[in-house]
Amino acid sequence: MNTSIAKKALTGLVAIALWVCEAAYASYILIPMDYKQQNHLKAYGITYWVLQQGAEAEWLLNYRGGSFMFKYAQKFENELIIRGVSYEVISDAQAVRIKEEIAHPEANMDVMKLEVAPKIAVYSPKTKQPWDDAVTLVLTYAEIPYDVIFDEEVMDGMLPKYDWLHLHHEDFTGQYGKFYRNFSGQPWYQEQQREFEEIARKYGFKKVSQLKLAVVRKIRDYCAGGGFLFAMCSATDTYDIALAAHNTDICDVVYDGDPYDPAANSKLDYSQTLAFKDFRVILDPYDVEYSNIDNQMGERGLTERNDYFRLFQFSAKWDPIPTMLTQNHELNIKGFMGQTTGFKKRLIKSDVLILAETKSCDEARYIHNTFGKGTWTFYGGHDPEDYQHFVGEEPTDLNLHPNSPGYRLILNNILFPAAKKKKQKT
Repeated sequence: MNTSIAKKALTGLVAIALWVCEAAYASYILIPMDYKQQNHLKAYGITYWVLQQGAEAEWLLNYRGGSFMFKYAQKFENELIIRGVSYEVISDAQAVRIKEEIAHPEANMDVMKLEVAPKIAVYSPKTKQPWDDAVTLVLTYAEIPYDVIFDEEVMDGMLPKYDWLHLHHEDFTGQYGKFYRNFSGQPWYQEQQREFEEIARKYGFKKVSQLKLAVVRKIRDYCAGGGFLFAMCSATDTYDIALAAHNTDICDVVYDGDPYDPAANSKLDYSQTLAFKDFRVILDPYDVEYSNIDNQMGERGLTERNDYFRLFQFSAKWDPIPTMLTQNHELNIKGFMGQTTGFKKRLIKSDVLILAETKSCDEARYIHNTFGKGTWTFYGGHDPEDYQHFVGEEPTDLNLHPNSPGYRLILNNILFPAAKKKKQKT
C-alpha cells in the first residue's frame, strides 16, 4: 500500500472514530422554534408524538422562540426527517449549558417538563363544514390525534375522559349562528337545525337553547374539575351569553318558535360567566352579531393591511402558564376576523388575564384565566391565515403556512396541559 492510500485510509478511520465519539455524546435533540425552524406547526406534532412514545420532553420557555428538547433516539431523528422539522443533535454538555443559561436569574427563561400527551377532544357538530374550524385544521396538519364529540357525548358524561377540550366555531345561544337571514334556505343550515332539534328532544328539551345551556354548564363543570378549555371565534362570547341568559329567552320566533323576552338585557346574570361582564345582547334575529362584546368592523377602524395584535410578555420563572401560552417567534401577529373578532376590554372581567391586544382599538384578542382546578383560554377570530373567511370558502392549506405565528398560539394550548399535569403530580 503506498503512502498516499495509507494516509487516506487513516483519515477515513479517524473521521469514523470522531463521528462515533460525537454520536456517543450527542444525546439530546433540540427543536429550535426561532426563525431557523422550517416548520413550526409540525414541531408541536413531533413533540406530542415523542410524549406518546413514553418519553419526556422539555419546553424551553423563551429560549429561541420556545424550543423543545428531549433525549436522543434514532427513531425520533427519523421522524423529524420524515415530517420536515428542523432540529439539532447536541451533546449532554451542550444541553447542560443551555439549561445553565436559562436558569440565570436575569434570564427571562425557564424549563417546563412535558410528561404526558394530553387526550384531546374537539366539540363539533357532525354536520360541520370543511371551512368551519382552524383548530381541526392545525391538529390534522400537525398530526396530533383528537376525538370529535358533540352534545350527546357531553350530555352522556364523556368529558372527564379528556384533558383538553376545544369548542368548535359554535353558537351556544341556540340561534344557529344567527345565519337565518343569509343562509336559512341552504341545505347545510336546515340539516344543522334538524340535527340540533333532534338532540334537544332526545334529552327532554323543548328548545335548542335549553339544550345548549345544559351543555355549557356541563363544560363549565368539566373545567372546574380540572379540564382545559379552549375556544375561538363565536364559541367564546356565545358561551358566556348562554350562561348569562339562563333566566331569560333571547331567541326570536325564527329560532325557537316564540318571541324573545323584550326585557332580556335587564335579566342577564353576569355572575355566571367566565370572561365577560356588563354586555348587552343583540336581540334582532337578522343581525349576525350576538352582543356588543365583539368589536365590529366599523368600530375597529382597521383593514387587512394594518390589522395586527401584539402578544404580552410574561416572566417565565414567575408566570409560566401565560408564558407557555404566548410562546412564539413573533410578537406582532397578523390580525384575522371572525364572527367574533376582538373583545372590548371594558366588558372583560377584572380578574381575566389579557395575553394579546390590539391597542389601537382597545380590544383583547387572546385571554385566559383559571376556573376551579382547570383553565380556559379564548382566542378571537376564525382563521389565523385567512383574514376574512367566508362561509363556503375552501379550507386554508397549511402547507402554505408552516410557520404561522397565529396558528402557533393554538398549538401552545395543546401542549400546555402536558406541563400542567406534571405540575399537579408534584
